[in-house]
Amino acid sequence: MERTDIISIAKNTLEIEISELEKLKNRINEDFARAVEIIHSAKGKLIVVGIGKSAHVGNKIVATLNSTGTPSQFLHASEAIHGDLGVIQKQDVVLCISNSGNSPEIANLVPYLKDYSSALIGMTGNKNSKLAEFSEIVLDTHVDVEACPNKLAPTSSTTIQMALGDAMAVALMELNDFRENDFAKFHPGGSLGKNLVSKVDQFLSPQKPQVEENAQVRDVIISISASSHGITVVTHEEKIIGVITDGDLRRMLMKGGDISKVLAKDIMSANPKTIERDTLAKEAMKILKENNIGQLIVTENGKYFGIIDLHTLLDEGIN
Repeated sequence: MERTDIISIAKNTLEIEISELEKLKNRINEDFARAVEIIHSAKGKLIVVGIGKSAHVGNKIVATLNSTGTPSQFLHASEAIHGDLGVIQKQDVVLCISNSGNSPEIANLVPYLKDYSSALIGMTGNKNSKLAEFSEIVLDTHVDVEACPNKLAPTSSTTIQMALGDAMAVALMELNDFRENDFAKFHPGGSLGKNLVSKVDQFLSPQKPQVEENAQVRDVIISISASSHGITVVTHEEKIIGVITDGDLRRMLMKGGDISKVLAKDIMSANPKTIERDTLAKEAMKILKENNIGQLIVTENGKYFGIIDLHTLLDEGIN
């Protein structure tokens, strides 16, 4: 098979699935809106039930909902009929996903799902199925053709299920007025959460190089060499008045002359960029990038507090 054939197969697969997604979009109606409203108003959580490929889709939908403000839990259909039905409480809403709606596990389970929950929502490609019969609301996910060349493997059908789950999650986010800061609460360990909530002082360097304005060059060299940042902060009565980098030292030495009388204030760069310690770390990264510098002076109420380094922020996923 030629590469052109492989590319053609991929494009044809996507064309089929895009076509099925367009059909799904045209089927979004009052039933979808009612299902979202029921989930939103539920006093309990959403239980998502599935088996086979639909179970994988269900797990993904649960993960998306949990991270966007709708408490959810996945329940595997085969485990449900062997004891795990106990996870469902009467105030919970159940979303059961099954393309056929008639698989033995689903057919045996749906009467209990209906009885044990406050509402049963069926997501199925078969409106004449057992699942559809017992569901208060049916979300139609039928497809005319699977993208699989044998028309057997779930491809278009699982794409449709996944997309409908995303649509539900986004609609629920809007109903819950779920915003960036809310999202960050559920992602404190990832780069998304860090960018939304992490403050500058979480990433401070343990080193705090500093010299007074009248310090001699020897003291400046010692201060810069004692830290890993290649920079020291020049102060006057606790007020930041400049910075000296190892580059500043090299440029001074290249000019020649007697350096014994050179003071820190003579070679410093005045008015360095600073940021308050309680500012978002992503704002520090923005200043570093815009000014093409490697370190930023951190202040507390305008006084020198420490240093934050570009590479530390990059390593922590701040962008």
